[in-house]
Amino acid sequence: MKPVNHIKIEKPLTVNELVRKMDSAGVLAAGRLGKSVNICEAMIKDKDCKVFLGLAGPLVPGGMREIIIDMIKNRWVDVVVTTGATLTHDLGEALGYRHYQGDKDADDAELHRKGFDRVYESYMPNKIYEGMEDFIAKHFERLKNKKSIREFLWELGRLTPKKSICRACYENKIPLFCPAISDSGIGLMIWGHLARNREVEVRAFEDLKEIMDIAWTSKKAGVIYFGGGVPKNYIQQAMQLTPKSASYGVQITMDRPEPGGSSGAELKEGISWGKMDPKARFVDLICDATIAMPIIYAALKERIK
Repeated sequence: MKPVNHIKIEKPLTVNELVRKMDSAGVLAAGRLGKSVNICEAMIKDKDCKVFLGLAGPLVPGGMREIIIDMIKNRWVDVVVTTGATLTHDLGEALGYRHYQGDKDADDAELHRKGFDRVYESYMPNKIYEGMEDFIAKHFERLKNKKSIREFLWELGRLTPKKSICRACYENKIPLFCPAISDSGIGLMIWGHLARNREVEVRAFEDLKEIMDIAWTSKKAGVIYFGGGVPKNYIQQAMQLTPKSASYGVQITMDRPEPGGSSGAELKEGISWGKMDPKARFVDLICDATIAMPIIYAALKERIK
């Protein structure tokens, strides 16, 4: 057995140096965070590995947007699956709006009167929806005939005036999937055009073939989950239906496994489904994504040139 090495800080450290000390401690959340960085590094550097990134939760309202865009631009990931809410918040920022620091104990009725929506301690102005409505209306004819949600999102990224998650995926030709896009502000904007009898050709099931083709043809696969929900399950089911299960896995979540939901299910559980290889390198880290993501990214930036 390896001893637990106590973290000793004698001088200023880089993030990566601190993470290596946490890895050397080897246990509990510190050890698991260190292991998360090691496994992420291994899958990114493995030239045979396709890296699938699942994103859920208030990552953009929580200040993680630039890190996500950088991960895509660095081509550390090969597939991105996210929620409609993430893309809605992202598009709002790309159109020039911002999220604001707030108070979880604020008067929500007063916030509503002033036109702000609260995401715990982060506020979003309702005017974001007005800007998105104008943007979607202006470009609807270019968006409506895309055959899949992935094609729709790449076109949305191409049309976006400033950098965004969508734009980064389009520019780097990284498939971006959002299976529950109708459950979002963007979905509401598209529905508004449908309600006016304007047809949309986007087919919700086309993306399934594409993500399964990527998973099927990959020599190896690695999964990174920040949060759970639909993005995690969408990737997990692609792993389940391929000849080779995931060889690497990192899950950062605050959800618990006891209720039986996918969001809190340990990666080990996926072995029984054929989603995770029994010999895979994987780790579950119980941590707020807005804590883990900057640390993991900063450490990887030192390791991956």
